Amino acid sequence: MRISLSYVLGLLLLAALPAWALSLDTAKDQGLVGEQASGYLGIVATPGSREVRELVESVNLRRRDEYERISARNGVPLEQVEQLAGKRAIERTRSGHWVRLPNGRWQQAP
Repeated sequence: MRISLSYVLGLLLLAALPAWALSLDTAKDQGLVGEQASGYLGIVATPGSREVRELVESVNLRRRDEYERISARNGVPLEQVEQLAGKRAIERTRSGHWVRLPNGRWQQAP
């Protein structure tokens, strides 16, 4: 089940963002947003602009919907799906982009 869940999460990370891809990439390139261990985007420097907050909220709502579908389909707790997604997102973060560690600190990916 873990392999199946990992595969699905990999597809999720690629497919869940197309409508915002350019804006999300730009926000990440500018260091405004980053990936978190929770499986959701976070705003690196608060307070973020309205546009950045709306982007993060929109992406996170879509991620939450997909995580809930994966959770129900695989019979695993939502928190497990979120944590696995967060781990994979952080592992795939490009060098120089920001990630928020479980201890709450933001750091740039090597």
